[in-house]
Amino acid sequence: MTIAAGLRAEMLVLVEREDTAARVGSGDVPVLATPRLLAIAEAATVRALSGHLAPDQTSVGTKVTLSHLAASPVGSHVAVVAELTEVDGRRLVFEVTARELRRTVATATIERVVVDRERFLAALI
Repeated sequence: MTIAAGLRAEMLVLVEREDTAARVGSGDVPVLATPRLLAIAEAATVRALSGHLAPDQTSVGTKVTLSHLAASPVGSHVAVVAELTEVDGRRLVFEVTARELRRTVATATIERVVVDRERFLAALI
């Protein structure tokens, strides 16, 4: 299958107590935890690739640079957009932006690599 720059996906999440730094252990405040934000950002990159990989392929995360710029309290809505900006063979680079209302909550660059699922899993044994 062909993967080209421009693929994108958006996820809209409602920040719940389970998503907070206090709940996931990355702090003690009731705001969206950075690890949770990263998980949502990675899920958006996976969603952007959905339907664009061969059935025997998957992608794995290899590198992340994330700047968490603003706190999002419980009850806020955060829109996370991932866009594929670079394709270098099997290496894929996504630019991710998370926004709440009119402000940017976070920016990230996430790199993924396309792998053969069975070969990847066989190497774990």
